[in-house]
Amino acid sequence: MNISNFKKTEYNTPFITQRADPYVYRHTDGTYYFTASVPAYDGIVLRKSDTIDGLATAEEKEIWHKHETGIMSQHIWAPELHYLRGNWYIYYAGSRVDDIWALRPYVLKCDGQDPINDSWTEMGTPKPCEEFSFQDFSLDMTVFENKGELYCIWAEKVSVGKKISNLYIARMSDPCTLSTEQVLLTTPDYDWERVDFWVNEGPAVLTHNGKLFVTFSASSTGVCYCMGLLSIDEDANLLDPKLWKKERFPVLSTDWEKGMLGPGHNSFVKAEDGVTDVCVFHARQYDEIEGDPLYDPNRHAYKMKVEWSEDNKPIFDYVNRI
Repeated sequence: MNISNFKKTEYNTPFITQRADPYVYRHTDGTYYFTASVPAYDGIVLRKSDTIDGLATAEEKEIWHKHETGIMSQHIWAPELHYLRGNWYIYYAGSRVDDIWALRPYVLKCDGQDPINDSWTEMGTPKPCEEFSFQDFSLDMTVFENKGELYCIWAEKVSVGKKISNLYIARMSDPCTLSTEQVLLTTPDYDWERVDFWVNEGPAVLTHNGKLFVTFSASSTGVCYCMGLLSIDEDANLLDPKLWKKERFPVLSTDWEKGMLGPGHNSFVKAEDGVTDVCVFHARQYDEIEGDPLYDPNRHAYKMKVEWSEDNKPIFDYVNRI
């Protein structure tokens, strides 16, 4: 592997190495949990700590491993840990060894209240209420609550040939069941979303002062990978796409000077003070990759403090280290 363009800076020291699609969750008791895609894409790992920084050195345990054949036997990607309606759930994507791009979202439900040590039950693909959702390449489902209602957002490809990855939203009746038809939330409209592939994926939800923000990742997984931003008032109808605002330019992208390349697929969590918002994302330190960037193991997890502008917009800046 040629990494001649690697540039060590004060900004690109990883939070956790070789963990892409990082997801950090803070439970009601203050405990932090971390999960992410592992380089082999063959299972789901968890670690926990009393602090965010403690996750970096916390013991990691594989709580589920891929199947040998059939569904969930290849490309186990982007797990997310959620505590919903009194139970632990993990949402993730998986494909098949006989069709590695037949990706679909799947759900695990914990059989107890200890997500690290208790067993997990496979719940299958979330149940849609129509015949369109999860029929093609689908991944990166995230689940969130707004005004007492559960919602999910996920990426799914449409069209033929070199397909387009859009983001869709739906309401849920329970953590495994969609109760409304899918609504198209965003499609790759701009040049920065259309490099190599036309992609919107990796949604993450952040709330602040009565507004709901959704970051997403765009373009292919190399240096062009970047983060976009959607927003809506939390009292609005989240299933009305006309009410969502999409920013014209990415809110986080490659910075050669700081040695941060291809940032994306982030999550949000509150710091120990319960107030400060932290963005955890992955990026690379170099751009000379042999073969498909997807299989380069050195997408590391990083974190930054989210600042807020006077007009109530999140500011993502590598300078805002935490």
